[in-house]
Amino acid sequence: MKIRILLSLLAAIVTTPAWADPQEFDAALADKLGADQYGMRSYVLVTLVTGPNDATLTDKDERNKVFAYHFANMGRLADEGKLVLVSPLMESPPKRGLFVFNVATIEEAEALVKTDPAVAAGVFNYELTKFYSSAALMLINETHKKIQKTDI
Repeated sequence: MKIRILLSLLAAIVTTPAWADPQEFDAALADKLGADQYGMRSYVLVTLVTGPNDATLTDKDERNKVFAYHFANMGRLADEGKLVLVSPLMESPPKRGLFVFNVATIEEAEALVKTDPAVAAGVFNYELTKFYSSAALMLINETHKKIQKTDI
């Protein structure tokens, strides 16, 4: 009898995944982040690639100016809640970086990426892709501000 009880308990433990604890679900947070029933949502991924004018923008002051405006634009879009994630891509030319936009359509993302001074200057071109990921990505900017010691 004890063995049967132990086997039943073991079966319950093995078949109930740790992530399935309904006590952890926060409906208000899910709603705030735009999560669906799976805790996911749609975004648009922008891959920045080397543009036609990257090699020709050789004046150091002008290049620094373009990139200063590039970073300022990213900050503005993040503050507006449109830019969820940004990252340079390391050692993967011609890919240079990525943006994740909190928008519903490719067209909305394209309008936003065209506000980037480095895109306007032809330093970067871009590729747009819709994708589906955790709604928790929406918390990155808020969290990052709490751990960033020095501005870029």
